[in-house]
Amino acid sequence: MPKLVLVPLSGTDADRATENAAIAVGKAFGAHLVALHVQRDVRADIAALASADMGMASGLDSIMARMADDAAARERSAEESWRSACSAAGIAVAEQPNGQTGATQEFVSETGEEADWLAEYGRTADLVLVGRSREGDMLDLEPMEAALMDTGRPVLIAAEKGTPVLDGTIAIAWKNTREAAGAVGAALPFVRHAKRVIVFTVEEDDAGDAVDKSHLRLVRALRWHNPNTGSQVLRRESRAPVRVLLDALAREKCDLLVMGGYGHTRLREAVFGGFTRAVLEDAPVPVLMAH
Repeated sequence: MPKLVLVPLSGTDADRATENAAIAVGKAFGAHLVALHVQRDVRADIAALASADMGMASGLDSIMARMADDAAARERSAEESWRSACSAAGIAVAEQPNGQTGATQEFVSETGEEADWLAEYGRTADLVLVGRSREGDMLDLEPMEAALMDTGRPVLIAAEKGTPVLDGTIAIAWKNTREAAGAVGAALPFVRHAKRVIVFTVEEDDAGDAVDKSHLRLVRALRWHNPNTGSQVLRRESRAPVRVLLDALAREKCDLLVMGGYGHTRLREAVFGGFTRAVLEDAPVPVLMAH
């Protein structure tokens, strides 16, 4: 069960969905939520500009002041929004266990590279919860990649809108791989909490007569955690596998998707290959991943 959840915040409007998801997780599991905002190291950025000598030396002081003001404003925005959301949800501030059974929260800030601090804090968390986009970007892979590749912890990627339903229907995108098995293991607290679990397997075009039965073994195993677990083999019928899966999520009114990262051999593509990236771009529900 996740009892300490790290929540990176950017200080932008995109944080709202992340905050909603964090509060839902905190309340569902009585978890402590650690909101982390990383402020850019303005001095390091200015030093890089100065070393490039782009004819801006005379204006570096004003540039530094403006960048520092922008960074401070973003940090204030992140903290104020977080505190406000938690206060409205009745989640109290705490910096150490105090015997409370409900969710608690704190806000911390650091200066430097976000990916480095996300890894530092994330390695001692039970779960890292990140958003999908920032400042209008369709998909912001950098914090997701840092969370998945550098922390060794499961990552819950919030949906773009709404508050997640964690006690509804969980979908598992199953493939007989180590990545998928790791994601299922990380999702067991959510599986136990759900009303229903569906294991989805997308039919392979080149399967021939060799039918993979691993999804049936997974269903039998998961029924020890949640008896209301079933499976569906999804036929492609000339459609892209990601579309087949997304259509099934909508048809079954799923509230959370659990999946491994599938792709090619390069590091970034191995986590966010075409299938995974397409799911993150289009799935209307939170996605739980592990690497």
